[in-house]
Parts: sequence; structure tokens; C-alpha cells
Amino acid sequence: MRSGPSRVRAALQVYVQARADAMGAARRELGLGDGDAKALLHIAAYPGIRPTQLRDHLGITSAGITALIDRLVERGIVRRDVDPDDRRVNRISVTVDLDEDPWSQLSRFDNDFDLGVDEIEESETDTFTALLESLTSATVERGRR
Repeated sequence: MRSGPSRVRAALQVYVQARADAMGAARRELGLGDGDAKALLHIAAYPGIRPTQLRDHLGITSAGITALIDRLVERGIVRRDVDPDDRRVNRISVTVDLDEDPWSQLSRFDNDFDLGVDEIEESETDTFTALLESLTSATVERGRR
């Protein structure tokens, strides 16, 4: 059995791969590309989001966000509504229920993770969270050097 940091890294790698595999399977079943799935989940988290906000979140071009939203609107997954305060602006909202099958597959892995975390002691959650924050901070800082 591995010890210390390599054991933690191995466990994180397995988790990351399992999450990627679950998301990939859900996207394939739903016929969504990676960007479309990320956009859909973000729109669901922020109903009525402006296309520019979604573009900034995804880090794609204006033309790219227009094409992405057009694809999702054409499939009936999201809708564009005119902003009542500024008719030049669209607001994007999800039209499907992401809590119902088949759409719930997009968040099933994360929901199961949350159920697992709910079963451990809060002190363990705090320790785990601190570890992940420390690892992320150290890794990001080294990447900037």
C-alpha cells in the first residue's frame, strides 16, 4: 500500500477519473459535448444568466457562446428570454428538469459524493476541505512561477 502524499494523490486521481468517466457517460447518453454540459449545469445554477456571463465563465469567444446557446435552444434544453429591463439583452434559462432522468445523470456523481460526505464527521469534512484547499493553493501558486 502506498503511504503519505502518494496515497492521497492516487486516491484523488482515482476520484477525478471516476468523475470524468461518469460525466462522459452522461454526456454521451444525452448527446452533449463537454462545453454544452458545463454550460447547462452553470445555467441551471444561475437561471436567467446573461450570455456574456456564461461566456466569461466558460472562457470562450462571443461567437462560440452564441453557437453553444443556439445548439441548446434548438434542442429545447434552454430558452432565451428578453431582459425586461434592457431589451437588448437576453437571459438564458434551462427548460428541462435536471433532477429528473435522463438529465439527472449530469449531476448524479456529485450528488452521490455529497451523500457520502454527509455520512462523515464534520471535523473530518473540515480536515478534508483544508487539505484540498492547501493542495489547490500550492499547485496553483507553483504553476504561476
